[in-house]
Amino acid sequence: MRKVKITDDQGNNIEVDIDKFKKHLDEFHDSGSTIHEENGHYFTVNQLFRDKIKNLYDQK
Repeated sequence: MRKVKITDDQGNNIEVDIDKFKKHLDEFHDSGSTIHEENGHYFTVNQLFRDKIKNLYDQK
C-alpha cells in the first residue's frame, strides 16, 4: 500500500492508496468524464485526471 496526496475538486489535499485508487478508476471510470466520490471528496475524472493518476502510479 502506497499513499499519495491528490487534490479534490474543492482544492483539498486528500491521501489515497494509489494502487486501489487507480484500479478503481480503471474499472469504473475508464473513459469519458465522470465524478468519483472518495470519503466525501469529489473528483472529476477525465483523461487529464487519469493521466495524472497513472503518472503517480508509475512513480512507485
